[in-house]
Amino acid sequence: MAKRTAKAGKKSQPGRLRIVAGNWRSRVLDIADVPGLRPTSERIRETLFNWLTPQISGARCLDLFAGSGALGLEALSRGAAETVFVEKSSQAVETLRNNIAALGSPAAIVHNSDAIEFLKNAAAGEFDIVFLDPPFAADMLGDLCRLLDKASIFANSARVYLEEDRAKPEVTLPRGWQVIRTKNAGNVRYSLVSPEVRG
Repeated sequence: MAKRTAKAGKKSQPGRLRIVAGNWRSRVLDIADVPGLRPTSERIRETLFNWLTPQISGARCLDLFAGSGALGLEALSRGAAETVFVEKSSQAVETLRNNIAALGSPAAIVHNSDAIEFLKNAAAGEFDIVFLDPPFAADMLGDLCRLLDKASIFANSARVYLEEDRAKPEVTLPRGWQVIRTKNAGNVRYSLVSPEVRG
């Protein structure tokens, strides 16, 4: 997601997003001129996708609070079959759609929608990887995890990426969810989680 707070780690040129690896490696894309909008840092993306190497090929991904689309586009570049982007800001959505068109990717689906409303209508068992990176100030990560758990949108062996403010207590996960990897970068705590898959 493009966070509305500054990210830790290596930063792209302001207003520009660089794909780290994969088919679109080093492609530089625009970022919407929305106050405070920043892409997830290259440093964090590189670590995250190293963690996701066994799962990324052919995966169906959901990028909630997509912003610049940094996470979902990186996933597509590295071999994901499809990414669904959900972003409430119309301006950010317009820029994201232009970037997708420039990349020529038919595997990207963009919804100009509130994330919670989107989840209420998502199909069960639909996604292999979910990127969950809401604005830190909203303090809604725990509620979103519980909503994801209730929605049962996870495929077998699904993974959820969580990003949160390091200064705050770690989010309380739904019963049955397990943290696989976690790391800090500046003011960011980021984790890869295995959710309980409900049949």
